[in-house]
Order: sequence, then structure tokens, then C-alpha cells
Amino acid sequence: MDIKKIFEYALQREEEGQKFFTDNAGRFGHATVVGIFKTLAAEEQRHIEFIQGHLKTLAGEEGGEAAGDLAGTDFFQQAAALEKIDQTVLESFVPALPVLRMAYLIERDFVEFYEMAAGRTTGKSREVLQMLAAWERGHEKLFKTLHDRAFEEYAHMPWGG
Repeated sequence: MDIKKIFEYALQREEEGQKFFTDNAGRFGHATVVGIFKTLAAEEQRHIEFIQGHLKTLAGEEGGEAAGDLAGTDFFQQAAALEKIDQTVLESFVPALPVLRMAYLIERDFVEFYEMAAGRTTGKSREVLQMLAAWERGHEKLFKTLHDRAFEEYAHMPWGG
């Protein structure tokens, strides 16, 4: 298995994810909704830079990033992130249900890819892929929770919203 190709593919996927979150941040009017999407787009940029650094390391270039540099910095793995989402914010997410569902699926796809690739590699590359999988798992859980809570809100609205 060509580890460089794995990371090049991962880089492309992270760039697509960042574009999705950036584009969708501009679609909503509620500041918290916009903030969540912008924050995730910024985190995807950190993934991009991290993967680029690892590709440099694989190529023997200067400037590669150590795997520990991402540890413990994920906004979406903080329990407080979900606690800040009140009823008003949930109601503002109702029009975003398809976007939340797509965000969840994108993050789930990232997790599956990174876990599959980690299972086929060893050493430092395996550690990097496992770290990325764990980071994406936090995003996946956030969007699944947001989607499910907003859908529950939607399901109890009177006809016509």
C-alpha cells in the first residue's frame, strides 16, 4: 500500500470537507449555527495543514508536523459544546436538517476511511491516521447529536413550522 497516496487522498477529502462547511456557514442566519460551521471549517484547515506536514515528513522534507500537535485541541470533543445549544438554536437548525445530515455523513466517512487506512499501515503513519480518525469521530458525534435533536424539534412542530 502506498502511504503517500493514502495521505494525498485524505488531503483531497479534507479540502472537500472544508469547502462544504465554509459554503454552508454562509447559508444560515443564526450566529451560533454559522459559528459552528465556521469553526469546523477552521478545524478542517488544521487537518489539511497537519496532513501536508505529514506528507513532508514522508518525503523527508523539513517542516513536518508531529502527531501530538493535534491532541487535545478539538473544540467539538468538549462536552460544553453541546450544552451551549439551547432550544432557540435547535429551532434554527430545523431548516438545516439536510445539511446536518450531510455533515454527519461526511464526518462518518472520514472516520471509516482513516480507520481503514490505519489498519493497513504501521508506525508513525498509523498513529497519525488513528489520531485523525479520533478527531473526526468527535465531529461525527456532534453532527449526529445536532441532527437528532433538531429533527426531534421538527417532529414536534405544528404543521407548517
